[in-house]
Amino acid sequence: MKWRDLFYFSKGERQALILFLSLIAMAWIMVIFTDTYRSRPQAISPAITGTEQDLPGIHSDKTSPDPIRKEDESFPNKTPIPSVRKSRRIRKESKPGLPIYPKTEKWPQGTIVELNSADTTALKKVPGIGSVFAKRIIKYRDLLGGFYSVEQLGEVYGIDEERYTAMKSWFSADLSAISQLFVNQLSAKELACHPYVSYKQAKIIEKTIRRKGKLRGWDDLSLLEEFPEHEQRRLRHYLSFR
Repeated sequence: MKWRDLFYFSKGERQALILFLSLIAMAWIMVIFTDTYRSRPQAISPAITGTEQDLPGIHSDKTSPDPIRKEDESFPNKTPIPSVRKSRRIRKESKPGLPIYPKTEKWPQGTIVELNSADTTALKKVPGIGSVFAKRIIKYRDLLGGFYSVEQLGEVYGIDEERYTAMKSWFSADLSAISQLFVNQLSAKELACHPYVSYKQAKIIEKTIRRKGKLRGWDDLSLLEEFPEHEQRRLRHYLSFR
């Protein structure tokens, strides 16, 4: 038997030996870690650093001063700290720099507002109309050139049938305030800016004028298939052939 045979281990023996050595190493690590933790100085709470006489409820002498009352006497002008929720509300209400909008007074029932001359201030006094809808009405009025009917309010973005029904009785439309487009003097691009004129219709008008000359009236325009009767009815208030 050779001396090398004394140190020969099978595969299973080697695995068992490695496991055994690993357990020993882990045990030593745990022992060292535990000793290190115990040797650390423990933090002492400030609330218990005083003597027994400083702690309320431990001193047996009933005539000894109450430490809480003593603290209050040493700070006679101490103001109570408001709760977090209350202080946040105070800061929110008094935060500088925030604009304060006065509440808009509404028109009395029965008031009639003329659509083509009203500004945003007058429109906002109508129940159901705020700053957003007032600006949209003015913008759409400028694109049209003016309202020829109160029903056109239903074409303003965001005004549905229910909202229109609630506000229509507050308005009237003065047709004399409408600004017309001079068909024979404008380009196709300028004509197409009107909400009722598509770019295709504007190009047809432009081509017809170049080929045949100026349009003399609605009889000439009605000859174009791009302008059926219902299109002509709503455009009659906005197109001029002068």
